[in-house]
Amino acid sequence: MKRWLDKSLKRKLSLLLVVAAVLPLLATGVVSYRIASLVTEEKGKESGLNTLGQIADKLDFVVNDAENMSIFIIGQKDIQTYLSYQAADVNLFTQNIGFLTNLAFSKKYISNITITSASGYPPLSSTTILRSGLPEVLAQNKEAYESGPKWWSPLYENMTTEGLKRVISLVRPIRNMNNFQTIGTLAISIDEAEIRSYLTSAGWENKGYLLLVDRDGSILSGGNSDWSGRPVSRYLPNIPLPEEGRGTFAYKLNSEQETIFYYALPSLHWKLIGVIPTDIYKAQNKYVLTVTAVAIGIALLFTVALVLFFIQRVTRPLTVLAETMKDINPEGAFPTYEVKSTDEVGLLLHSFNRLYDRIGRLMDQVQKNEAMKKEADILALQAQINPHFLYNTLSSIHWIALMNKDKLISEMVGALSDFLRFSLNKGEDFCSVQQEIAHAQNYAYIMSMRFQEKFDIAFYVDPQLLPLPMLKLLLQPLIENSIMHGIQKKKEKAHIYVHGERQKGAMKFVVEDTGVGIERDKLLDLMSKLRGEEGAKPEPGKSGYGLRNVHHRLLLHYGSETGLRIESEPGAGTRISFTIPITEGTP
Repeated sequence: MKRWLDKSLKRKLSLLLVVAAVLPLLATGVVSYRIASLVTEEKGKESGLNTLGQIADKLDFVVNDAENMSIFIIGQKDIQTYLSYQAADVNLFTQNIGFLTNLAFSKKYISNITITSASGYPPLSSTTILRSGLPEVLAQNKEAYESGPKWWSPLYENMTTEGLKRVISLVRPIRNMNNFQTIGTLAISIDEAEIRSYLTSAGWENKGYLLLVDRDGSILSGGNSDWSGRPVSRYLPNIPLPEEGRGTFAYKLNSEQETIFYYALPSLHWKLIGVIPTDIYKAQNKYVLTVTAVAIGIALLFTVALVLFFIQRVTRPLTVLAETMKDINPEGAFPTYEVKSTDEVGLLLHSFNRLYDRIGRLMDQVQKNEAMKKEADILALQAQINPHFLYNTLSSIHWIALMNKDKLISEMVGALSDFLRFSLNKGEDFCSVQQEIAHAQNYAYIMSMRFQEKFDIAFYVDPQLLPLPMLKLLLQPLIENSIMHGIQKKKEKAHIYVHGERQKGAMKFVVEDTGVGIERDKLLDLMSKLRGEEGAKPEPGKSGYGLRNVHHRLLLHYGSETGLRIESEPGAGTRISFTIPITEGTP
């Protein structure tokens, strides 16, 4: 791809302009889609809350109607008379049964109306109840029931002649209209099946479900009748439901993302809860996404076509110029182009004509520079004669010493010869670790002859490092620094240790001595000189010059992660180390 672009300015401009045009369009499409999807989602949520509001209005109507009916029943004269008589009246019993039956029959949502006498008279009921769950519910909620003038029960079951009925009852005491003494209890039971019909008629079964929950978190009714009477936390664990108001929030159930709708009925502390999978909104957004994608696609096609057309018009003169210049012979004469336009292409041709003379002069200058370079190479070759003459002279001295059986002079001259030969190293900057160690050992041997009984030196180098390449002349200046500035000033015999070890993809070398060490102020000054700070540059031959040379060579060849690290304690010695990466060959 990169090569394909590099071969044509037209391709680069086309790609650049197409990208510049496409990205804003795509961004516009994404933003438009996001806004449309958010609007759609908000509309869906608002519609869901409106549905809950309509159901809540129906439930409020049922609750208010039942409470108004209870007041009407309590104030009915025949009811008051039946409950207040000293003995049960059969005629009033029959008359009141008919009254309650007609009243319950007129309200579809009423399952049963029951009046229980405090005097033990036969109860009045609009339906024959074989077994009622109300006494057990009243016993379990005695404190809540007796704390107010009316009380709505949780869901319970009644066994009637029509079968098992699940009901929610409004229970309130009946008091005598004259002395306000309690003479009975009224229970108006609301059929749960009728409430469930309100919930299922909302049409949520295709996408979710609705629940009616009481103040204790128990399900009064829902789309699934098996859930009725059970705690909502069993199906929606840890769901946070505000006590008041209405709204929506996201809820995660079994790794599935749901949207929860809630609508509180403050009069009874009941709550309507709607649950819809969030994927429903995503499905609703497919149409918006399709329309947006089609519109953006058409805009992209027009944009790309226009971009390519204008790029072709702009780059055609440049293409012709490039084809012409491609056939120019660099060794021959450069042609002069006739300038016909004043635009950028015309200015380019005019500049080419002006540069032609300048290029000729530069070619002459290059030829002169090449001649001067060859002359410098010859002088450098001549300068190498002296080192070779020195090698030959040292070799002659070495053999004379051997012939005179002076082993010490022979070994010292041999070490010096090897030392000088390695220093030049044919002009190369890198050597093997083994060669670097041998060079350091030659230097140490020569210095041990000079400073006899002053120090001894030991090398501990991992054999696996010996064939690996490294920058030459790194260890010898460190050993020299230890001898000249650490050991020479010490009266007792000192020791030098040279370590070399492998650390993952790097080699670490340490030169450690037991000399006089470095004072803290001097150590800080030395570190400043190594960093080359202003006013701290050492002079050749002074303390720190060799260390700074090694430090800078490490930085130049291996990067800023290398460099010398110096640690010293006065009277105990100095430790200098550096770490360099392992390379397969000469860097």
